[in-house]
Amino acid sequence: MITINPFVELSAYIPSITMQSFLILMVILTVGGTILDMMHKKNVKFFFENSKKAKLSATKSVTTGEKASIIAKTVVHDILTSGEFCGVKRRSAHLLGMYGTIIFWVTSAIMIFSYSTPSSITPSIYPVLWHVGAIMTCIGGYWFWFILRVDVRVEGNKWFRIVFADLFVLSLVATSTFGLAWSYFQSSGATGLSVLFFTLFVISNVALFGGVYWSKFAHMFYKPGAAIQKHLAEADGSRDDLPEPADVPEKYGLGIKRSEPQNY
Repeated sequence: MITINPFVELSAYIPSITMQSFLILMVILTVGGTILDMMHKKNVKFFFENSKKAKLSATKSVTTGEKASIIAKTVVHDILTSGEFCGVKRRSAHLLGMYGTIIFWVTSAIMIFSYSTPSSITPSIYPVLWHVGAIMTCIGGYWFWFILRVDVRVEGNKWFRIVFADLFVLSLVATSTFGLAWSYFQSSGATGLSVLFFTLFVISNVALFGGVYWSKFAHMFYKPGAAIQKHLAEADGSRDDLPEPADVPEKYGLGIKRSEPQNY
Protein backbone atom coordinates (compact mmCIF):
# COMPACT_ATOMS: atom_id res chain seq x y z
CA MET A 1 0.00 0.00 0.00
CA ILE A 2 2.64 2.51 1.05
CA THR A 3 4.40 2.44 -2.34
CA ILE A 4 1.21 2.82 -4.41
CA ASN A 5 0.11 6.23 -5.68
CA PRO A 6 -3.63 6.31 -4.84
CA PHE A 7 -4.28 9.06 -7.39
CA VAL A 8 -3.22 6.77 -10.27
CA GLU A 9 -5.89 4.25 -9.28
CA LEU A 10 -8.39 7.08 -8.88
CA SER A 11 -7.67 8.40 -12.40
CA ALA A 12 -9.54 5.40 -13.84
CA TYR A 13 -12.76 7.02 -12.56
CA ILE A 14 -11.92 10.72 -12.14
CA PRO A 15 -9.95 12.59 -14.84
CA SER A 16 -6.58 14.06 -13.87
CA ILE A 17 -7.77 17.56 -14.80
CA THR A 18 -10.62 17.25 -12.29
CA MET A 19 -8.20 16.39 -9.49
CA GLN A 20 -5.93 19.27 -10.46
CA SER A 21 -8.89 21.68 -10.59
CA PHE A 22 -9.98 20.55 -7.13
CA LEU A 23 -6.51 21.22 -5.72
CA ILE A 24 -6.43 24.68 -7.33
CA LEU A 25 -9.88 25.38 -5.85
CA MET A 26 -8.56 24.49 -2.39
CA VAL A 27 -5.70 26.98 -2.85
CA ILE A 28 -8.20 29.68 -3.90
CA LEU A 29 -10.34 28.94 -0.84
CA THR A 30 -7.28 29.22 1.40
CA VAL A 31 -6.21 32.56 -0.08
CA GLY A 32 -9.76 33.91 0.00
CA GLY A 33 -10.36 32.79 3.57
CA THR A 34 -7.06 34.29 4.71
CA ILE A 35 -7.86 37.62 3.05
CA LEU A 36 -11.30 37.70 4.66
CA ASP A 37 -9.70 36.88 8.02
CA MET A 38 -7.21 39.73 7.54
CA MET A 39 -10.01 42.15 6.68
CA HIS A 40 -12.13 41.09 9.65
CA LYS A 41 -9.45 40.90 12.36
CA LYS A 42 -7.19 43.60 10.87
CA ASN A 43 -4.07 41.62 11.88
CA VAL A 44 -1.82 43.00 9.14
CA LYS A 45 -2.92 46.57 9.89
CA PHE A 46 -2.11 46.00 13.55
CA PHE A 47 1.37 44.65 12.74
CA PHE A 48 2.22 47.64 10.52
CA GLU A 49 0.91 50.18 13.03
CA ASN A 50 2.71 48.42 15.87
CA SER A 51 5.92 48.41 13.82
CA LYS A 52 5.69 52.17 13.24
CA LYS A 53 4.98 52.73 16.93
CA ALA A 54 7.97 50.60 17.89
CA LYS A 55 10.31 52.71 15.74
CA LEU A 56 9.25 55.83 17.62
CA SER A 57 9.90 54.26 21.03
CA ALA A 58 13.13 52.48 20.07
CA THR A 59 16.11 53.28 22.32
CA LYS A 60 18.85 52.06 19.98
CA SER A 61 19.47 51.52 16.30
CA VAL A 62 19.61 48.01 14.83
CA THR A 63 21.74 47.57 11.72
CA THR A 64 20.59 45.70 8.63
CA GLY A 65 23.00 42.88 9.42
CA GLU A 66 21.65 42.56 12.96
CA LYS A 67 18.08 42.52 11.64
CA ALA A 68 18.97 39.79 9.14
CA SER A 69 20.59 37.77 11.94
CA ILE A 70 17.53 38.17 14.20
CA ILE A 71 15.17 37.15 11.40
CA ALA A 72 17.30 34.09 10.57
CA LYS A 73 17.47 33.01 14.22
CA THR A 74 13.71 33.50 14.61
CA VAL A 75 12.99 31.41 11.53
CA VAL A 76 15.20 28.59 12.80
CA HIS A 77 14.19 28.72 16.48
CA ASP A 78 10.55 29.81 16.48
CA ILE A 79 9.34 28.48 13.13
CA LEU A 80 11.42 25.53 11.91
CA THR A 81 11.96 23.97 15.34
CA SER A 82 8.95 25.44 17.25
CA GLY A 83 11.26 26.66 20.00
CA GLU A 84 8.53 28.82 21.53
CA PHE A 85 7.00 25.66 23.03
CA CYS A 86 8.88 24.97 26.25
CA GLY A 87 7.38 21.54 26.87
CA VAL A 88 9.04 18.68 24.98
CA LYS A 89 5.75 16.82 24.46
CA ARG A 90 3.88 19.81 23.06
CA ARG A 91 6.83 20.76 20.87
CA SER A 92 7.18 17.21 19.54
CA ALA A 93 3.47 16.94 18.74
CA HIS A 94 3.54 20.28 16.95
CA LEU A 95 6.62 19.37 14.88
CA LEU A 96 5.14 16.00 13.91
CA GLY A 97 1.92 17.65 12.79
CA MET A 98 3.63 20.54 11.01
CA TYR A 99 6.21 18.60 9.03
CA GLY A 100 3.81 15.71 8.42
CA THR A 101 1.28 18.13 6.93
CA ILE A 102 3.89 19.84 4.74
CA ILE A 103 5.10 16.48 3.40
CA PHE A 104 1.52 15.31 2.86
CA TRP A 105 0.47 18.45 0.98
CA VAL A 106 3.61 18.76 -1.16
CA THR A 107 3.59 15.12 -2.27
CA SER A 108 -0.16 15.33 -2.96
CA ALA A 109 0.44 18.26 -5.30
CA ILE A 110 3.36 16.51 -7.02
CA MET A 111 1.43 13.28 -7.59
CA ILE A 112 -1.76 15.03 -8.72
CA PHE A 113 -0.04 17.31 -11.22
CA SER A 114 2.66 14.90 -12.45
CA TYR A 115 1.49 11.34 -11.82
CA SER A 116 -2.31 11.15 -11.91
CA THR A 117 -3.08 9.41 -15.21
CA PRO A 118 -3.67 5.67 -15.73
CA SER A 119 -0.36 5.38 -17.60
CA SER A 120 1.69 7.25 -14.98
CA ILE A 121 4.68 5.53 -13.42
CA THR A 122 5.20 7.17 -10.05
CA PRO A 123 8.64 7.10 -8.38
CA SER A 124 8.07 5.13 -5.16
CA ILE A 125 9.51 7.94 -3.02
CA TYR A 126 6.41 10.11 -3.51
CA PRO A 127 3.71 7.69 -2.31
CA VAL A 128 5.98 6.58 0.54
CA LEU A 129 6.41 10.20 1.67
CA TRP A 130 2.66 10.81 1.18
CA HIS A 131 1.77 7.98 3.55
CA VAL A 132 4.53 8.86 6.04
CA GLY A 133 3.41 12.51 6.07
CA ALA A 134 -0.20 11.48 6.74
CA ILE A 135 0.89 9.18 9.57
CA MET A 136 3.04 11.92 11.14
CA THR A 137 0.10 14.34 10.96
CA CYS A 138 -2.19 11.82 12.63
CA ILE A 139 0.28 11.11 15.44
CA GLY A 140 0.89 14.79 16.14
CA GLY A 141 -2.78 15.74 15.80
CA TYR A 142 -4.23 12.95 17.93
CA TRP A 143 -1.48 13.42 20.53
CA PHE A 144 -2.42 17.07 20.81
CA TRP A 145 -6.19 16.51 20.81
CA PHE A 146 -6.44 13.70 23.36
CA ILE A 147 -3.50 14.50 25.65
CA LEU A 148 -2.12 18.04 25.36
CA ARG A 149 -5.10 20.32 24.85
CA VAL A 150 -4.84 23.21 27.28
CA ASP A 151 -8.55 23.74 27.92
CA VAL A 152 -9.03 20.05 28.74
CA ARG A 153 -6.15 19.84 31.21
CA VAL A 154 -6.54 23.22 32.87
CA GLU A 155 -10.22 24.13 32.64
CA GLY A 156 -11.58 20.62 33.02
CA ASN A 157 -13.57 20.61 29.77
CA LYS A 158 -14.45 17.32 28.08
CA TRP A 159 -12.15 16.11 25.28
CA PHE A 160 -15.08 16.17 22.86
CA ARG A 161 -15.86 19.86 23.47
CA ILE A 162 -15.57 21.47 20.03
CA VAL A 163 -15.55 25.15 19.05
CA PHE A 164 -14.92 26.84 15.69
CA ALA A 165 -11.24 27.31 16.54
CA ASP A 166 -10.88 23.50 16.61
CA LEU A 167 -11.98 23.22 12.97
CA PHE A 168 -8.40 23.41 11.72
CA VAL A 169 -6.83 20.62 13.77
CA LEU A 170 -9.87 18.33 13.50
CA SER A 171 -10.25 18.67 9.72
CA LEU A 172 -6.48 18.35 9.30
CA VAL A 173 -6.37 15.08 11.24
CA ALA A 174 -9.53 13.86 9.52
CA THR A 175 -8.02 14.53 6.09
CA SER A 176 -4.92 12.46 6.89
CA THR A 177 -6.93 9.68 8.54
CA PHE A 178 -9.43 9.36 5.70
CA GLY A 179 -6.62 9.59 3.15
CA LEU A 180 -4.80 6.66 4.73
CA ALA A 181 -8.02 4.63 5.02
CA TRP A 182 -8.91 5.37 1.38
CA SER A 183 -5.44 4.30 0.21
CA TYR A 184 -5.57 1.08 2.25
CA PHE A 185 -9.01 -0.06 1.09
CA GLN A 186 -8.30 0.96 -2.49
CA SER A 187 -5.11 -1.13 -2.59
CA SER A 188 -6.87 -4.08 -0.92
CA GLY A 189 -9.70 -4.06 -3.47
CA ALA A 190 -12.51 -3.15 -1.05
CA THR A 191 -14.38 -0.92 -3.50
CA GLY A 192 -17.26 0.08 -1.23
CA LEU A 193 -15.06 1.17 1.68
CA SER A 194 -12.63 2.81 -0.74
CA VAL A 195 -15.42 4.99 -2.16
CA LEU A 196 -16.68 5.79 1.35
CA PHE A 197 -13.33 6.96 2.69
CA PHE A 198 -12.48 8.81 -0.52
CA THR A 199 -15.74 10.74 -0.17
CA LEU A 200 -14.89 11.55 3.45
CA PHE A 201 -11.37 12.53 2.33
CA VAL A 202 -12.82 15.05 -0.14
CA ILE A 203 -15.32 16.43 2.41
CA SER A 204 -12.62 16.87 5.07
CA ASN A 205 -10.44 18.73 2.56
CA VAL A 206 -13.31 21.10 1.76
CA ALA A 207 -13.85 21.66 5.50
CA LEU A 208 -10.11 22.26 6.05
CA PHE A 209 -9.48 24.72 3.22
CA GLY A 210 -12.99 26.12 2.99
CA GLY A 211 -13.14 26.80 6.72
CA VAL A 212 -10.05 29.01 6.88
CA TYR A 213 -12.11 32.06 7.87
CA TRP A 214 -13.57 30.30 10.93
CA SER A 215 -10.59 28.19 12.00
CA LYS A 216 -7.02 28.84 13.14
CA PHE A 217 -5.66 28.04 9.68
CA ALA A 218 -4.76 31.67 8.94
CA HIS A 219 -2.99 31.87 12.30
CA MET A 220 0.00 29.97 10.91
CA PHE A 221 0.58 32.77 8.38
CA TYR A 222 0.58 35.51 11.04
CA LYS A 223 2.65 33.72 13.65
CA PRO A 224 6.05 33.99 11.90
CA GLY A 225 5.58 37.73 11.35
CA ALA A 226 4.57 38.28 14.96
CA ALA A 227 7.61 36.34 16.23
CA ILE A 228 10.00 38.35 14.04
CA GLN A 229 8.45 41.64 15.13
CA LYS A 230 8.72 40.63 18.79
CA HIS A 231 12.46 39.86 18.57
CA LEU A 232 13.18 43.03 16.59
CA ALA A 233 11.35 45.04 19.27
CA GLU A 234 13.53 43.43 21.93
CA ALA A 235 16.66 44.28 19.96
CA ASP A 236 15.86 47.96 19.42
CA GLY A 237 14.67 48.47 23.00
CA SER A 238 11.06 49.35 22.20
CA ARG A 239 9.86 46.01 23.67
CA ASP A 240 6.25 46.74 22.62
CA ASP A 241 6.14 49.32 25.45
CA LEU A 242 6.72 46.60 28.06
CA PRO A 243 9.23 47.05 30.91
CA GLU A 244 12.51 45.16 30.88
CA PRO A 245 12.68 41.95 32.97
CA ALA A 246 13.55 42.64 36.60
CA ASP A 247 17.05 41.52 37.55
CA VAL A 248 15.92 39.64 40.67
CA PRO A 249 15.61 35.93 41.55
CA GLU A 250 12.38 34.25 40.48
CA LYS A 251 10.09 33.50 43.40
CA TYR A 252 7.14 31.14 42.95
CA GLY A 253 6.41 30.19 46.55
CA LEU A 254 6.01 26.72 48.03
CA GLY A 255 2.84 26.07 46.02
CA ILE A 256 4.93 25.37 42.93
CA LYS A 257 6.20 22.16 44.54
CA ARG A 258 2.80 20.71 45.38
CA SER A 259 1.57 19.81 41.91
CA GLU A 260 2.77 19.30 38.38
CA PRO A 261 2.20 22.33 36.11
CA GLN A 262 -0.90 21.81 33.99
CA ASN A 263 -0.70 24.82 31.75
CA TYR A 264 1.54 26.09 29.00
